[in-house]
Amino acid sequence: MRVPCECMTLLKISAKVAIIFVTLQYNVTLPATEEQATESASFYYYGIKDLATIFFYMLVAIIVHAIIQEYVLDKINRRMHFSKTKHSKFNESGQLSAFYLFSCIWGTFILVSENYISDPTILWRSYPPNLMTFQVKFFYILQLAYWFHAFPELYFQKTKKEDIPRQLVYIGLYLFHIAGAYLLNLNHLGLVLLVPHYFVEFLFHISRLFYFTDEKYQKGFSLWAVLFVLGRLLTLILSVLTVGFGLARAENQKLDFSTGNFNVLGVRIAVLASICITQAFMMWKFINFQLRRWREHSTSQAPTVKKKPTVTKGRSRKGTENGVNGTVTSNGADSPRNRKEKSS
Repeated sequence: MRVPCECMTLLKISAKVAIIFVTLQYNVTLPATEEQATESASFYYYGIKDLATIFFYMLVAIIVHAIIQEYVLDKINRRMHFSKTKHSKFNESGQLSAFYLFSCIWGTFILVSENYISDPTILWRSYPPNLMTFQVKFFYILQLAYWFHAFPELYFQKTKKEDIPRQLVYIGLYLFHIAGAYLLNLNHLGLVLLVPHYFVEFLFHISRLFYFTDEKYQKGFSLWAVLFVLGRLLTLILSVLTVGFGLARAENQKLDFSTGNFNVLGVRIAVLASICITQAFMMWKFINFQLRRWREHSTSQAPTVKKKPTVTKGRSRKGTENGVNGTVTSNGADSPRNRKEKSS
């Protein structure tokens, strides 16, 4: 009887540990009110146990990444016979386009269901929203888990050494801004900014996938270029409107960790500075990318100058006199010199 009891104890302990990794932590159940629904509502806040949940879903992201790679992208690569450079870029765009599409659809559903679109003033009126709904917190947990999983994927995908710094900057910027919005209780603003940004990035990567199959395809890149600039403007406008004007006029501007209120001047300046610097960096990379594409396009479209064939005078005379291409013909035997030798 002792062994089964010990097994049951281990199962109970493992089940308690598994709950920390699988389910969302820090649940708060609020009683129902007369104005709201008759049922009680469950909300969440963040804490240190979220790291365990992020770690678990990071492992899930690695598994999903491997499934998409093996059953979708590798089959396409074997059919198309890409070079090594195109192979790595095709895999990168394939993985990211799937993630961006999923996140964009899910984020749009959250925005519509929680009335973020119909009432944009909720971005600053409801601050600090230290309690999150299940779908908002789960969205942020999966976002952080996905971008953390990108670090081991650099090793699994055998990324080139020259591409690793670019990938680290790319991943670090996402983690910095998503984690910042999550920890500073700016999850409403972060969600509103992520959805259009993910849509623009999805358009770029799906256009690159079509470009690899047909290099004449350029329409998607033209549309992406326009939406990319509009996306940067939208990000700056919403950020300045929410942080610079909305939160700056709020009554409660005291730093309070217990309520999750970070609406102080220093934090607002840091948030706006980080957003503006990131948008400037992205525009700088975008301009360099467009200039490189224009140079490549102009080089490929430049007319090739045909060189006129140079004819050697001596050789051409010899050819005309003695025959074709300088070969001696039968008429060479009847030259004046030969006739003179015959008469003598």
